[in-house]
Amino acid sequence: MWSRLKAWRRNRILAGARLDERAWRLAIQRFPFTRALSADERGRLRELTILFMHDKLFASAHGLRLTDDMRLHVALQACTLILNLGLEYYRGWREIVVYPAGFVPRHQHTDEAGVVHEGDEAYAGEAWLHGPVILSWADIADSEYPDGVNVVIHEFAHKLDMLNGSANGYPPLHRGMDRRSWSETFSAAYQGLCARVDRGDDTIIDPYASESPAEFFAVLSEAFFELPDVVQTEYPRVYSQLAQFYRQDPLARLAGGTHSRTSHASTGEAGRGNPTAVGERWGHGRER
Repeated sequence: MWSRLKAWRRNRILAGARLDERAWRLAIQRFPFTRALSADERGRLRELTILFMHDKLFASAHGLRLTDDMRLHVALQACTLILNLGLEYYRGWREIVVYPAGFVPRHQHTDEAGVVHEGDEAYAGEAWLHGPVILSWADIADSEYPDGVNVVIHEFAHKLDMLNGSANGYPPLHRGMDRRSWSETFSAAYQGLCARVDRGDDTIIDPYASESPAEFFAVLSEAFFELPDVVQTEYPRVYSQLAQFYRQDPLARLAGGTHSRTSHASTGEAGRGNPTAVGERWGHGRER
């Protein structure tokens, strides 16, 4: 009964959608990772994007005027991550807030001496456990260049990571994925990158990934979609794990052979912890 009601609601939303076809075609062509999609994948992505924009509340801040094209720009990229996962992977929260430029969140922390500090660094994006995704339009408006830095993909990867609690680089894995393999693969790759960053080595992967395991997962997710050849070359075992998790193979797509993994997911449970934010600050491998 419940599944029939969900299907009825879904079909009703899709039937009543007023997505401008020209805007959709232009949006698809903006990103290499969407241009490479098959016709079937584009159709499913279009439906997901419509449902996403219906279910999520977009809000602006500091006088920014949000347009339909701007909402589509965010939604298309966000839904690329869940193309073979489903909209339920973005459950448990509703709001997306867009600032005109970098924003300074009001976070406080207390140091070992008991002194309370309030940060003053500008953020490009932020994701809250059970709360909103916050984005800087100035930092996402021209994100179609495949340089491995994509704030939208990054923040929504954090949201997937938060499905089973605070972001820690360990999202809920699908049935059949090996937990030990995931942990060992990501731990070794993360520690290796940290060592390279500490030595001052140049890295193709954004060094911001060395901030924490959560940031490593989010940054590698950016690169997985934008620079899959780099991830495959630098971290082949990480690439394999991400391909299993996202059920997509961007490298095969870009090589001309669309390849998706479409087996059913075990979605896991939404996290139940204190509200936690994961934000991306400039000055940690993220140049403005």
